Amino acid sequence: MYNVEISRSNPGCFLFLIDQSGSMGDPFGGNPSLLKSHGVADAVNRLLSNLVIKCSKDDGIRNYFEVGVIGYGNPDVSSAFMGTLAGRELVKIEEIGNNPLRIEERLQQISSADGETVQKSVKFPVWIEPLARNGTPMCKAFETARSIVEKWIALNLNSYPPIIINITDGDATDGNPIPYARDLMRLNTNDGNVLLFNIHISTQHSVPIIYPDKAPTISDEYAALLFEISSLLPDTFITAALNDGYVVNQQSRGFGFNADLISLISFIDIGTRVGMLR
Repeated sequence: MYNVEISRSNPGCFLFLIDQSGSMGDPFGGNPSLLKSHGVADAVNRLLSNLVIKCSKDDGIRNYFEVGVIGYGNPDVSSAFMGTLAGRELVKIEEIGNNPLRIEERLQQISSADGETVQKSVKFPVWIEPLARNGTPMCKAFETARSIVEKWIALNLNSYPPIIINITDGDATDGNPIPYARDLMRLNTNDGNVLLFNIHISTQHSVPIIYPDKAPTISDEYAALLFEISSLLPDTFITAALNDGYVVNQQSRGFGFNADLISLISFIDIGTRVGMLR
């Protein structure tokens, strides 16, 4: 299980669910100058760019993946892609690479040969914009994800199971998300069940809890709920997390709580490492 190689004939599928509720307009804990909606948009745009680079070969961008980004904030649950890709649920990685909304010039700090920190201008493709409004219709987001993934699986039964990464900062405002998440997690390809990873980003400056093997022992029912609807980490993800310095085991789940921006970026990066491409 969870060992099928990703190829153009058996592509992978990533679906990001992004909380775009009003509270995403608040700052990250410990970083009052950075709004959560902006940090999440930057993290997902960076991930999309990295996937494009990963799939780029001498003959162009190879379609190893289909990727979707769904934003949810009352009353909308819809594609977060903008520009040419607006309204699309899942998009082949070649189309994503060829159709950013725009390409920005940003300053990045790097270390020079003599150890000095210098600023360098880099190109930063943008596919999604930050958004923060209204409530948190997470139940509807999971229901939408199930519909999207179910159609994809019907056409890709021999592929690596779809990976869904839900990024949120609060409770669902449209009911109990557990049954909707379980319906999603019951879907499967011949290589295993859909993987659902959840990460909660925080306004508080707290110690992040990443890949726990049991529900966090904090007085927060929402943490236990998100843990319950997070998939166990397959072996390849356990190896990736160990290599990045996390303490994980066979009971660890794809779950993060009280994450800051650094933890969010790491969580997304590890959550999209699915082994060899051919």
